[in-house]
Amino acid sequence: MDTDGKTVELIERLARLVTNEGHAHGLKPVQWEALRYLARANRFSRTPGGLTAYLGLTKGTVSQTLMTLERAGLVEKTANPGDGRSVRLDLTAAGAAMLDHDGMATIGKALEVLPETVRADLHAGVAALVRSVLDLRSGRAFGICRECRHFAADARGPGLHYCRLLQAPLEEAEAGQICQEQEAA
Repeated sequence: MDTDGKTVELIERLARLVTNEGHAHGLKPVQWEALRYLARANRFSRTPGGLTAYLGLTKGTVSQTLMTLERAGLVEKTANPGDGRSVRLDLTAAGAAMLDHDGMATIGKALEVLPETVRADLHAGVAALVRSVLDLRSGRAFGICRECRHFAADARGPGLHYCRLLQAPLEEAEAGQICQEQEAA
């Protein structure tokens, strides 16, 4: 088997390990993915539409996923303060606590013991692979707020940023979160 085939098998194996650990805590893979996204997304992106675009799934699948997570007390829906026609999604305290059992945390711990050079190379390779897959699927990349061309650092003072696209103030914590509107700087 060639190197590419072996790499694909290794990625599949990692995914299976994470999935199996997640099932042990009673959630399906898509439910874990939704919790992870909501924990990392900014307030503008924590919507059903944002989650649907990020996961690349159908609206129906995401709707069912959200209903299940809401019934389990892991996610709550509230009226979106910026747009009364839409809802904002937030993790509950139980939802945030559930992430302590996430199989991806195990992957993170395993990464920490690797040499820095291996971690840097792995990051670059995986990032390139994700971009390539998104290009093949015509998907949106999403991205971190502070790496966006619309991000204005310290526009309102130290640590008080601004989104020029949405014309909204941003706090320091939001600068490191995922945004569905992100466009690389």
